[in-house]
Amino acid sequence: MTEIADALDVGLAHRTELSPLSFLQRSEFVYPDKVAVVHEDRRYTYREMGERVRRLASALLGAGLEKGDRVAFIAPNVPALLEAHYGVPAAGGVLVPINYRLNREEVQFILEHSGSRFVFVDHEFEELLGGEKLERRVRIDDTGHPDDPYEEFLAEGSTDSLPRKLEDEAEPISINYTSGTTGRPKGAVYHYRGAYLNALGEVIETQLMPSSVYLWTLPMFHCNGWCFTWAVTAVGGRHVCLRKVDPGRIWELFDAEGITHYNGAPTVQASLLDHENAHKLDRAVITTVSGSPPTAELFGRLTKIGIRPIHVYGATELYGPYMICERQEGWNELPADEQARLLGRQGVHYVIAEPVRVVDQQGEEVAADGQAMGEVLMRGNNVMTGYFEDPEQTKETLAGGWYHSGDLAVRHSDGYIELRDRKKDIIVSGGENIPTIEVENAVSEHPAVAAAAVVSMPDEKWGERPKAFVELIDGEQASEEEILAFAKERLPGYMRPAAVEIAELPRTSTGKIQKKELRDREWEGRERQIG
Repeated sequence: MTEIADALDVGLAHRTELSPLSFLQRSEFVYPDKVAVVHEDRRYTYREMGERVRRLASALLGAGLEKGDRVAFIAPNVPALLEAHYGVPAAGGVLVPINYRLNREEVQFILEHSGSRFVFVDHEFEELLGGEKLERRVRIDDTGHPDDPYEEFLAEGSTDSLPRKLEDEAEPISINYTSGTTGRPKGAVYHYRGAYLNALGEVIETQLMPSSVYLWTLPMFHCNGWCFTWAVTAVGGRHVCLRKVDPGRIWELFDAEGITHYNGAPTVQASLLDHENAHKLDRAVITTVSGSPPTAELFGRLTKIGIRPIHVYGATELYGPYMICERQEGWNELPADEQARLLGRQGVHYVIAEPVRVVDQQGEEVAADGQAMGEVLMRGNNVMTGYFEDPEQTKETLAGGWYHSGDLAVRHSDGYIELRDRKKDIIVSGGENIPTIEVENAVSEHPAVAAAAVVSMPDEKWGERPKAFVELIDGEQASEEEILAFAKERLPGYMRPAAVEIAELPRTSTGKIQKKELRDREWEGRERQIG
Protein backbone atom coordinates (compact mmCIF):
# COMPACT_ATOMS: atom_id res chain seq x y z
CA MET A 1 0.00 0.00 0.00
CA THR A 2 2.86 2.39 0.78
CA GLU A 3 4.39 1.75 -2.62
CA ILE A 4 1.08 2.61 -4.29
CA ALA A 5 0.83 5.81 -2.23
CA ASP A 6 4.34 6.86 -3.16
CA ALA A 7 3.63 6.13 -6.81
CA LEU A 8 0.58 8.37 -6.74
CA ASP A 9 2.51 11.01 -4.78
CA VAL A 10 -0.21 11.27 -2.12
CA GLY A 11 1.93 10.30 0.86
CA LEU A 12 0.09 9.13 3.96
CA ALA A 13 -2.97 11.34 3.74
CA HIS A 14 -5.01 8.70 5.51
CA ARG A 15 -3.05 8.66 8.78
CA THR A 16 -1.67 10.81 11.57
CA GLU A 17 -0.33 9.50 14.87
CA LEU A 18 -2.89 9.81 17.67
CA SER A 19 -1.74 12.10 20.47
CA PRO A 20 -3.67 13.79 23.30
CA LEU A 21 -1.45 16.84 22.80
CA SER A 22 -3.64 17.67 19.82
CA PHE A 23 -6.51 18.38 22.23
CA LEU A 24 -4.75 21.42 23.66
CA GLN A 25 -3.71 22.62 20.23
CA ARG A 26 -7.34 22.57 19.11
CA SER A 27 -8.81 24.19 22.23
CA GLU A 28 -6.20 26.94 22.16
CA PHE A 29 -7.18 27.59 18.54
CA VAL A 30 -10.96 27.42 19.09
CA TYR A 31 -11.23 28.91 22.61
CA PRO A 32 -8.15 31.17 23.05
CA ASP A 33 -9.82 33.57 25.51
CA LYS A 34 -11.86 31.01 27.41
CA VAL A 35 -10.80 30.19 30.98
CA ALA A 36 -9.10 26.80 30.91
CA VAL A 37 -7.68 26.51 34.44
CA VAL A 38 -8.83 27.84 37.80
CA HIS A 39 -6.68 27.55 40.90
CA GLU A 40 -7.37 29.65 43.98
CA ASP A 41 -7.03 33.27 42.76
CA ARG A 42 -5.44 32.33 39.42
CA ARG A 43 -7.20 31.88 36.10
CA TYR A 44 -5.48 30.87 32.87
CA THR A 45 -7.10 31.07 29.45
CA TYR A 46 -6.49 28.39 26.83
CA ARG A 47 -4.05 30.76 25.11
CA GLU A 48 -2.13 31.16 28.36
CA MET A 49 -2.23 27.44 29.08
CA GLY A 50 -0.78 26.72 25.64
CA GLU A 51 1.97 29.29 26.15
CA ARG A 52 2.88 27.88 29.56
CA VAL A 53 3.02 24.36 28.16
CA ARG A 54 5.32 25.45 25.32
CA ARG A 55 7.56 27.26 27.81
CA LEU A 56 7.80 24.10 29.91
CA ALA A 57 8.67 21.95 26.90
CA SER A 58 11.18 24.50 25.59
CA ALA A 59 12.84 24.86 29.00
CA LEU A 60 13.17 21.09 29.33
CA LEU A 61 14.82 20.87 25.93
CA GLY A 62 17.11 23.73 26.87
CA ALA A 63 18.05 21.89 30.05
CA GLY A 64 19.23 18.92 27.99
CA LEU A 65 16.22 16.64 27.82
CA GLU A 66 16.55 13.96 25.13
CA LYS A 67 13.70 12.05 23.54
CA GLY A 68 12.52 9.27 25.84
CA ASP A 69 13.97 10.80 29.01
CA ARG A 70 11.77 10.41 32.06
CA VAL A 71 10.57 13.50 33.93
CA ALA A 72 9.10 12.98 37.40
CA PHE A 73 6.51 15.21 39.06
CA ILE A 74 5.61 15.01 42.76
CA ALA A 75 2.71 17.36 43.24
CA PRO A 76 -0.96 17.60 44.23
CA ASN A 77 -3.64 18.75 41.78
CA VAL A 78 -2.05 22.07 40.84
CA PRO A 79 -1.60 23.75 37.43
CA ALA A 80 2.04 22.66 37.19
CA LEU A 81 1.11 18.97 37.15
CA LEU A 82 -1.67 19.59 34.62
CA GLU A 83 0.79 21.45 32.38
CA ALA A 84 3.26 18.58 32.72
CA HIS A 85 0.81 16.27 30.97
CA TYR A 86 1.37 18.34 27.83
CA GLY A 87 4.77 19.98 28.26
CA VAL A 88 6.77 16.84 29.07
CA PRO A 89 5.56 14.80 26.06
CA ALA A 90 5.72 17.90 23.84
CA ALA A 91 9.46 17.95 24.57
CA GLY A 92 9.70 14.25 23.76
CA GLY A 93 9.96 13.18 27.39
CA VAL A 94 8.02 10.55 29.32
CA LEU A 95 6.01 11.79 32.31
CA VAL A 96 6.36 9.95 35.63
CA PRO A 97 3.66 11.33 37.99
CA ILE A 98 4.49 10.08 41.49
CA ASN A 99 2.04 9.49 44.29
CA TYR A 100 2.99 11.96 47.03
CA ARG A 101 1.30 9.74 49.62
CA LEU A 102 4.04 7.15 49.26
CA ASN A 103 6.89 7.06 51.75
CA ARG A 104 10.38 8.33 51.02
CA GLU A 105 11.80 4.88 50.32
CA GLU A 106 9.10 4.11 47.74
CA VAL A 107 9.55 7.49 46.03
CA GLN A 108 13.31 6.96 45.85
CA PHE A 109 12.76 3.51 44.36
CA ILE A 110 10.49 4.94 41.65
CA LEU A 111 12.93 7.71 40.79
CA GLU A 112 15.79 5.25 40.48
CA HIS A 113 13.80 2.52 38.74
CA SER A 114 12.32 4.92 36.19
CA GLY A 115 15.70 6.54 35.57
CA SER A 116 14.17 10.01 35.85
CA ARG A 117 16.67 12.73 34.92
CA PHE A 118 14.49 15.62 36.06
CA VAL A 119 12.15 15.96 39.03
CA PHE A 120 9.66 18.71 39.81
CA VAL A 121 8.49 18.65 43.42
CA ASP A 122 5.85 20.65 45.25
CA HIS A 123 7.12 22.53 48.30
CA GLU A 124 4.86 20.45 50.56
CA PHE A 125 6.56 17.19 49.60
CA GLU A 126 10.24 18.04 49.34
CA GLU A 127 11.02 15.74 52.25
CA LEU A 128 10.26 12.80 49.97
CA LEU A 129 13.47 13.50 48.09
CA GLY A 130 16.83 12.31 49.36
CA GLY A 131 20.22 12.08 47.72
CA GLU A 132 19.02 10.87 44.33
CA LYS A 133 21.30 11.60 41.39
CA LEU A 134 19.16 13.92 39.31
CA GLU A 135 20.28 16.36 36.67
CA ARG A 136 17.84 18.98 37.81
CA ARG A 137 15.34 19.52 40.61
CA VAL A 138 12.72 22.21 40.37
CA ARG A 139 10.65 23.29 43.37
CA ILE A 140 7.00 24.18 42.84
CA ASP A 141 5.88 26.83 45.34
CA ASP A 142 2.43 26.92 43.71
CA THR A 143 2.14 30.68 43.96
CA GLY A 144 2.15 31.67 40.31
CA HIS A 145 4.51 34.52 41.22
CA PRO A 146 7.61 35.26 39.11
CA ASP A 147 9.93 34.21 41.97
CA ASP A 148 8.33 30.78 42.24
CA PRO A 149 11.13 28.39 41.13
CA TYR A 150 8.71 26.64 38.77
CA GLU A 151 7.75 29.96 37.19
CA GLU A 152 11.45 30.82 36.89
CA PHE A 153 12.00 27.55 35.05
CA LEU A 154 9.14 28.36 32.65
CA ALA A 155 10.74 31.74 32.02
CA GLU A 156 13.78 29.92 30.64
CA GLY A 157 11.64 28.61 27.79
CA SER A 158 9.95 30.10 24.75
CA THR A 159 6.32 30.30 23.66
CA ASP A 160 7.33 29.48 20.09
CA SER A 161 5.89 26.37 18.47
CA LEU A 162 8.01 23.26 18.88
CA PRO A 163 9.25 21.38 15.81
CA ARG A 164 9.34 17.97 17.46
CA LYS A 165 6.72 15.58 16.07
CA LEU A 166 5.52 12.22 17.36
CA GLU A 167 6.98 9.47 15.23
CA ASP A 168 4.90 6.55 16.47
CA GLU A 169 1.70 6.61 18.56
CA ALA A 170 2.96 3.46 20.30
CA GLU A 171 5.73 5.47 21.97
CA PRO A 172 5.42 5.85 25.76
CA ILE A 173 3.80 9.02 27.04
CA SER A 174 3.72 8.20 30.74
CA ILE A 175 4.78 5.63 33.33
CA ASN A 176 2.31 5.21 36.18
CA TYR A 177 3.47 3.30 39.22
CA THR A 178 1.16 1.16 41.30
CA SER A 179 0.95 1.86 45.02
CA GLY A 180 3.10 -1.17 45.82
CA THR A 181 0.89 -3.00 48.31
CA THR A 182 2.47 -6.31 47.24
CA GLY A 183 6.20 -5.71 46.93
CA ARG A 184 7.90 -2.92 45.01
CA PRO A 185 5.84 -0.48 42.91
CA LYS A 186 5.45 -1.50 39.26
CA GLY A 187 5.44 1.02 36.45
CA ALA A 188 2.59 0.64 33.95
CA VAL A 189 3.67 2.09 30.60
CA TYR A 190 1.05 4.10 28.69
CA HIS A 191 1.36 4.98 25.02
CA TYR A 192 0.02 7.98 23.09
CA ARG A 193 -2.69 6.00 21.32
CA GLY A 194 -4.11 4.61 24.55
CA ALA A 195 -4.05 8.01 26.27
CA TYR A 196 -5.82 9.62 23.29
CA LEU A 197 -8.53 6.97 23.08
CA ASN A 198 -9.13 6.67 26.80
CA ALA A 199 -9.47 10.44 27.09
CA LEU A 200 -12.14 10.36 24.39
CA GLY A 201 -13.75 7.47 26.24
CA GLU A 202 -14.13 9.70 29.30
CA VAL A 203 -15.60 12.45 27.13
CA ILE A 204 -18.23 10.06 25.80
CA GLU A 205 -19.08 8.15 28.97
CA THR A 206 -19.28 11.16 31.31
CA GLN A 207 -20.86 13.53 28.77
CA LEU A 208 -18.17 16.20 28.87
CA MET A 209 -18.98 19.32 26.84
CA PRO A 210 -17.44 22.76 26.24
CA SER A 211 -19.59 24.06 29.10
CA SER A 212 -18.31 21.43 31.53
CA VAL A 213 -16.48 22.49 34.69
CA TYR A 214 -14.40 19.66 36.13
CA LEU A 215 -13.25 19.68 39.77
CA TRP A 216 -9.96 17.88 40.46
CA THR A 217 -10.83 15.70 43.45
CA LEU A 218 -9.24 12.65 41.78
CA PRO A 219 -5.41 12.74 41.95
CA MET A 220 -3.75 13.65 38.67
CA PHE A 221 -0.93 11.28 39.59
CA HIS A 222 -3.35 8.36 39.53
CA CYS A 223 -3.61 6.98 35.96
CA ASN A 224 -2.99 10.55 34.72
CA GLY A 225 -6.19 11.50 36.51
CA TRP A 226 -7.97 8.68 34.63
CA CYS A 227 -6.95 10.63 31.50
CA PHE A 228 -9.26 13.52 32.45
CA THR A 229 -6.13 15.71 32.28
CA TRP A 230 -6.54 15.35 28.51
CA ALA A 231 -10.31 14.71 28.30
CA VAL A 232 -11.47 18.01 29.81
CA THR A 233 -9.12 19.91 27.50
CA ALA A 234 -10.36 17.95 24.48
CA VAL A 235 -13.80 19.57 24.72
CA GLY A 236 -12.56 22.97 25.82
CA GLY A 237 -13.90 22.51 29.33
CA ARG A 238 -12.60 24.12 32.50
CA HIS A 239 -10.19 22.51 34.98
CA VAL A 240 -10.68 23.57 38.61
CA CYS A 241 -7.60 22.53 40.56
CA LEU A 242 -7.67 21.49 44.22
CA ARG A 243 -4.59 20.85 46.38
CA LYS A 244 -6.37 18.44 48.71
CA VAL A 245 -9.75 16.82 49.19
CA ASP A 246 -11.47 19.13 51.66
CA PRO A 247 -15.25 18.46 51.72
CA GLY A 248 -16.05 21.99 52.92
CA ARG A 249 -13.96 23.58 50.17
CA ILE A 250 -15.47 21.23 47.59
CA TRP A 251 -18.98 22.35 48.49
CA GLU A 252 -17.83 25.99 48.18
CA LEU A 253 -16.45 25.32 44.70
CA PHE A 254 -19.58 23.40 43.68
CA ASP A 255 -21.53 26.63 44.16
CA ALA A 256 -18.94 29.29 43.28
CA GLU A 257 -17.58 27.68 40.09
CA GLY A 258 -20.67 25.83 38.88
CA ILE A 259 -18.99 22.44 38.98
CA THR A 260 -20.57 19.90 36.61
CA HIS A 261 -18.19 16.92 36.97
CA TYR A 262 -15.90 15.31 39.54
CA ASN A 263 -14.65 11.80 40.33
CA GLY A 264 -14.00 9.97 43.55
CA ALA A 265 -13.79 6.72 45.46
CA PRO A 266 -16.66 5.78 47.80
CA THR A 267 -14.73 7.23 50.76
CA VAL A 268 -14.51 10.62 49.03
CA GLN A 269 -18.19 10.51 48.13
CA ALA A 270 -19.16 9.64 51.70
CA SER A 271 -17.10 12.53 53.08
CA LEU A 272 -19.07 14.96 50.89
CA LEU A 273 -22.42 13.51 51.86
CA ASP A 274 -21.59 13.62 55.57
CA HIS A 275 -20.33 17.23 55.58
CA GLU A 276 -22.39 19.89 57.31
CA ASN A 277 -22.50 21.99 54.11
CA ALA A 278 -24.04 19.19 52.02
CA HIS A 279 -27.20 20.35 50.26
CA LYS A 280 -29.41 19.61 47.30
CA LEU A 281 -27.94 21.01 44.09
CA ASP A 282 -29.88 23.16 41.63
CA ARG A 283 -28.28 21.49 38.60
CA ALA A 284 -27.13 18.05 37.54
CA VAL A 285 -23.62 17.10 38.64
CA ILE A 286 -22.05 13.97 37.21
CA THR A 287 -19.62 11.92 39.26
CA THR A 288 -17.89 8.65 38.57
CA VAL A 289 -17.42 6.25 41.45
CA SER A 290 -14.67 3.65 41.56
CA GLY A 291 -11.91 2.32 43.80
CA SER A 292 -14.04 -0.27 45.57
CA PRO A 293 -17.54 -1.59 44.87
CA PRO A 294 -19.99 1.10 46.04
CA THR A 295 -23.03 0.26 48.10
CA ALA A 296 -26.65 0.79 47.07
CA GLU A 297 -27.01 3.15 50.03
CA LEU A 298 -24.24 5.43 48.69
CA PHE A 299 -25.80 5.66 45.23
CA GLY A 300 -29.17 6.43 46.75
CA ARG A 301 -27.81 9.29 48.87
CA LEU A 302 -25.93 10.85 45.95
CA THR A 303 -28.98 10.74 43.70
CA LYS A 304 -31.16 12.32 46.35
CA ILE A 305 -29.11 15.55 46.41
CA GLY A 306 -28.82 15.87 42.63
CA ILE A 307 -25.51 14.12 41.96
CA ARG A 308 -25.72 11.54 39.20
CA PRO A 309 -23.37 8.67 40.02
CA ILE A 310 -21.76 6.66 37.23
CA HIS A 311 -20.10 3.45 38.33
CA VAL A 312 -16.83 2.74 36.51
CA TYR A 313 -14.21 0.05 36.97
CA GLY A 314 -10.62 -0.26 35.89
CA ALA A 315 -7.02 -0.38 37.06
CA THR A 316 -3.71 1.42 36.79
CA GLU A 317 -2.79 -1.01 34.02
CA LEU A 318 -5.90 0.10 32.06
CA TYR A 319 -5.37 3.89 31.92
CA GLY A 320 -8.03 4.15 34.61
CA PRO A 321 -11.67 3.13 33.96
CA TYR A 322 -12.27 0.38 31.42
CA MET A 323 -15.88 -0.51 32.22
CA ILE A 324 -19.05 1.41 33.00
CA CYS A 325 -22.47 0.47 34.29
CA GLU A 326 -24.46 1.96 31.40
CA ARG A 327 -28.00 2.97 32.35
CA GLN A 328 -30.80 1.26 30.48
CA GLU A 329 -34.17 2.65 29.47
CA GLY A 330 -36.70 2.01 32.17
CA TRP A 331 -34.27 2.02 35.08
CA ASN A 332 -35.44 5.48 36.16
CA GLU A 333 -38.94 4.10 36.75
CA LEU A 334 -37.68 1.44 39.16
CA PRO A 335 -37.67 1.90 42.95
CA ALA A 336 -34.58 3.74 44.21
CA ASP A 337 -33.15 0.67 45.90
CA GLU A 338 -33.43 -1.39 42.73
CA GLN A 339 -31.84 1.38 40.65
CA ALA A 340 -28.94 1.56 43.07
CA ARG A 341 -28.50 -2.22 42.99
CA LEU A 342 -28.30 -2.22 39.19
CA LEU A 343 -25.94 0.77 39.12
CA GLY A 344 -23.64 -0.97 41.60
CA ARG A 345 -22.55 -3.46 38.95
CA GLN A 346 -19.36 -2.93 36.97
CA GLY A 347 -21.31 -3.31 33.74
CA VAL A 348 -19.85 -3.31 30.24
CA HIS A 349 -16.75 -2.10 28.40
CA TYR A 350 -16.27 1.53 27.38
CA VAL A 351 -17.18 2.59 23.85
CA ILE A 352 -13.47 2.77 22.97
CA ALA A 353 -12.59 -0.53 24.69
CA GLU A 354 -12.83 -4.20 23.76
CA PRO A 355 -15.34 -6.59 25.39
CA VAL A 356 -14.14 -8.28 28.55
CA ARG A 357 -14.01 -11.99 29.25
CA VAL A 358 -14.97 -13.70 32.51
CA VAL A 359 -13.24 -17.09 32.58
CA ASP A 360 -13.00 -20.06 34.91
CA GLN A 361 -9.79 -21.83 35.91
CA GLN A 362 -9.77 -23.69 32.58
CA GLY A 363 -9.96 -20.44 30.64
CA GLU A 364 -13.57 -21.02 29.55
CA GLU A 365 -16.27 -18.36 29.68
CA VAL A 366 -18.53 -18.68 32.72
CA ALA A 367 -22.29 -18.97 32.30
CA ALA A 368 -24.23 -15.69 32.29
CA ASP A 369 -26.32 -16.77 35.26
CA GLY A 370 -25.20 -14.31 37.93
CA GLN A 371 -23.77 -17.21 39.93
CA ALA A 372 -20.71 -18.71 38.24
CA MET A 373 -17.59 -16.71 39.06
CA GLY A 374 -14.49 -16.23 36.96
CA GLU A 375 -11.54 -13.88 36.49
CA VAL A 376 -12.05 -10.69 34.47
CA LEU A 377 -9.72 -10.38 31.46
CA MET A 378 -9.21 -7.37 29.17
CA ARG A 379 -7.28 -6.51 26.02
CA GLY A 380 -7.10 -3.65 23.53
CA ASN A 381 -5.84 -0.10 23.07
CA ASN A 382 -6.29 0.97 26.66
CA VAL A 383 -4.24 -1.80 28.21
CA MET A 384 -0.68 -0.89 29.21
CA THR A 385 2.15 -2.03 26.98
CA GLY A 386 3.75 -3.64 30.01
CA TYR A 387 5.56 -2.92 33.26
CA PHE A 388 8.64 -0.75 32.83
CA GLU A 389 11.85 -2.80 33.07
CA ASP A 390 9.94 -5.82 34.45
CA PRO A 391 9.53 -8.47 31.73
CA GLU A 392 8.69 -11.31 34.11
CA GLN A 393 5.77 -9.51 35.75
CA THR A 394 4.63 -8.27 32.34
CA LYS A 395 4.61 -11.79 30.96
CA GLU A 396 2.55 -13.04 33.91
CA THR A 397 0.03 -10.19 33.90
CA LEU A 398 -0.44 -10.12 30.12
CA ALA A 399 -0.33 -13.88 29.60
CA GLY A 400 -2.03 -15.11 26.45
CA GLY A 401 -2.51 -11.59 25.13
CA TRP A 402 -4.95 -10.63 27.88
CA TYR A 403 -4.64 -8.45 30.96
CA HIS A 404 -5.39 -10.65 33.97
CA SER A 405 -7.12 -8.41 36.49
CA GLY A 406 -7.14 -10.80 39.46
CA ASP A 407 -10.76 -9.75 40.06
CA LEU A 408 -13.52 -12.33 40.26
CA ALA A 409 -16.92 -11.53 38.80
CA VAL A 410 -20.20 -13.03 37.64
CA ARG A 411 -21.92 -12.21 34.39
CA HIS A 412 -25.64 -11.54 34.60
CA SER A 413 -28.18 -12.58 31.98
CA ASP A 414 -28.14 -9.05 30.50
CA GLY A 415 -24.38 -9.36 29.91
CA TYR A 416 -23.37 -6.93 32.66
CA ILE A 417 -20.64 -8.15 34.98
CA GLU A 418 -20.53 -7.69 38.73
CA LEU A 419 -17.41 -8.06 40.85
CA ARG A 420 -17.69 -10.49 43.69
CA ASP A 421 -14.15 -10.67 44.99
CA ARG A 422 -10.46 -10.70 44.40
CA LYS A 423 -9.05 -14.15 43.84
CA LYS A 424 -7.25 -14.06 47.18
CA ASP A 425 -10.29 -12.67 49.03
CA ILE A 426 -12.67 -15.60 48.54
CA ILE A 427 -13.52 -17.24 51.86
CA VAL A 428 -14.22 -20.96 51.68
CA SER A 429 -16.13 -21.97 54.78
CA GLY A 430 -17.35 -25.52 55.15
CA GLY A 431 -17.08 -25.98 51.39
CA GLU A 432 -19.13 -22.83 50.63
CA ASN A 433 -17.63 -19.90 48.73
CA ILE A 434 -18.34 -16.59 50.46
CA PRO A 435 -17.87 -13.41 48.36
CA THR A 436 -16.53 -10.89 50.88
CA ILE A 437 -18.01 -7.98 48.92
CA GLU A 438 -21.54 -9.20 49.65
CA VAL A 439 -20.77 -9.37 53.37
CA GLU A 440 -19.21 -5.90 53.26
CA ASN A 441 -22.26 -4.49 51.50
CA ALA A 442 -24.56 -5.92 54.15
CA VAL A 443 -22.47 -4.54 57.03
CA SER A 444 -22.16 -1.15 55.29
CA GLU A 445 -25.94 -0.72 55.31
CA HIS A 446 -25.76 0.00 59.04
CA PRO A 447 -26.31 3.77 59.41
CA ALA A 448 -23.26 4.18 61.68
CA VAL A 449 -20.80 2.38 59.38
CA ALA A 450 -18.49 4.49 57.18
CA ALA A 451 -16.52 1.57 55.69
CA ALA A 452 -16.14 -2.16 56.15
CA ALA A 453 -13.59 -4.79 55.18
CA VAL A 454 -14.20 -8.51 55.48
CA VAL A 455 -11.41 -11.08 55.57
CA SER A 456 -11.10 -14.70 56.59
CA MET A 457 -10.27 -15.78 60.13
CA PRO A 458 -9.32 -19.32 61.20
CA ASP A 459 -12.14 -21.49 62.53
CA GLU A 460 -11.65 -24.94 64.05
CA LYS A 461 -15.00 -26.23 62.79
CA TRP A 462 -15.42 -24.59 59.41
CA GLY A 463 -11.78 -24.07 58.46
CA GLU A 464 -12.32 -20.32 58.08
CA ARG A 465 -15.07 -17.81 58.69
CA PRO A 466 -15.65 -14.14 57.75
CA LYS A 467 -14.57 -11.40 60.11
CA ALA A 468 -15.72 -7.82 59.55
CA PHE A 469 -13.51 -4.84 60.38
CA VAL A 470 -15.63 -1.72 60.66
CA GLU A 471 -14.88 2.01 60.64
CA LEU A 472 -17.62 4.22 62.07
CA ILE A 473 -18.84 7.58 60.77
CA ASP A 474 -17.49 10.48 62.83
CA GLY A 475 -19.89 11.22 65.66
CA GLU A 476 -21.82 7.93 65.30
CA GLN A 477 -21.78 5.11 67.83
CA ALA A 478 -22.44 1.39 67.51
CA SER A 479 -21.19 -1.65 69.37
CA GLU A 480 -19.58 -4.65 67.75
CA GLU A 481 -22.44 -6.80 68.98
CA GLU A 482 -25.01 -4.45 67.43
CA ILE A 483 -23.32 -4.54 64.02
CA LEU A 484 -22.96 -8.31 64.20
CA ALA A 485 -26.67 -8.69 64.91
CA PHE A 486 -27.47 -6.24 62.09
CA ALA A 487 -25.45 -8.30 59.59
CA LYS A 488 -27.00 -11.57 60.71
CA GLU A 489 -30.44 -10.23 59.84
CA ARG A 490 -29.35 -9.59 56.25
CA LEU A 491 -27.19 -12.57 55.35
CA PRO A 492 -27.69 -16.32 55.03
CA GLY A 493 -26.17 -18.37 57.84
CA TYR A 494 -22.98 -19.45 56.09
CA MET A 495 -22.14 -15.86 55.05
CA ARG A 496 -22.64 -14.19 58.43
CA PRO A 497 -19.52 -12.72 60.07
CA ALA A 498 -18.26 -14.73 62.98
CA ALA A 499 -16.83 -11.58 64.54
CA VAL A 500 -16.82 -7.80 64.17
CA GLU A 501 -14.01 -5.46 65.18
CA ILE A 502 -14.40 -1.67 65.22
CA ALA A 503 -11.13 -0.06 64.18
CA GLU A 504 -9.52 2.45 61.83
CA LEU A 505 -9.03 0.62 58.55
CA PRO A 506 -5.53 0.55 57.03
CA ARG A 507 -5.43 2.09 53.55
CA THR A 508 -2.99 2.36 50.69
CA SER A 509 -1.72 5.72 49.52
CA THR A 510 -4.54 5.81 46.95
CA GLY A 511 -7.23 5.20 49.57
CA LYS A 512 -7.89 1.51 49.03
CA ILE A 513 -8.40 -0.62 52.11
CA GLN A 514 -5.44 -2.93 52.76
CA LYS A 515 -7.27 -6.15 53.34
CA LYS A 516 -4.03 -8.11 53.15
CA GLU A 517 -2.80 -6.38 56.30
CA LEU A 518 -5.99 -7.37 58.12
CA ARG A 519 -5.80 -10.92 56.81
CA ASP A 520 -2.15 -11.26 57.85
CA ARG A 521 -3.11 -10.17 61.36
CA GLU A 522 -5.78 -12.84 61.65
CA TRP A 523 -3.55 -15.66 60.34
CA GLU A 524 -0.35 -14.63 62.11
CA GLY A 525 1.86 -17.59 63.05
CA ARG A 526 0.22 -20.01 60.58
CA GLU A 527 1.86 -21.41 57.49
CA ARG A 528 -1.24 -20.97 55.33
CA GLN A 529 -3.98 -18.36 55.17
CA ILE A 530 -6.69 -20.83 54.21
CA GLY A 531 -8.66 -23.21 56.36
